[in-house]
Amino acid sequence: MITVQFTVRPGQGDASGFDLGDMTVTGDLGTADSAGHVPDQGMMIYPSVVQLLDSLGDFLRGNARVLTFTGADTSFSLVVRRTKDGLSVAGKDGLVARTTAAEFTSAVMHATDDLGRNLPPEDTVTSDWEAALAEFRPLVTGG
Repeated sequence: MITVQFTVRPGQGDASGFDLGDMTVTGDLGTADSAGHVPDQGMMIYPSVVQLLDSLGDFLRGNARVLTFTGADTSFSLVVRRTKDGLSVAGKDGLVARTTAAEFTSAVMHATDDLGRNLPPEDTVTSDWEAALAEFRPLVTGG
């Protein structure tokens, strides 16, 4: 099992597409979390999620063996590898989960939908957000 959570840090004023936030990916083997590190690994969460959707979508549609994702304006990273049984997902501290593409895309989509509820429709990031969602959603079982 794998879960993904994207959060906006509190106390930044009105919601904006450039809010700082964090990513947490939790699996049976560990957790990769951008929160609580020195130096800080928080990121511009909305552009980072767009980047994750784009890069993960390209990875899953292509034949590359490894995807290394680093968020926007952070050192936080995830490494996704193809395995004979599906995917492995790791953070800087090691393996987080062995999973399937369907389970991982579903977890990412769920977290994206949750975060997207807070993005103002008139924000400059919204068009990139919507385009990334439109490209990624077909990869999720059940669309």
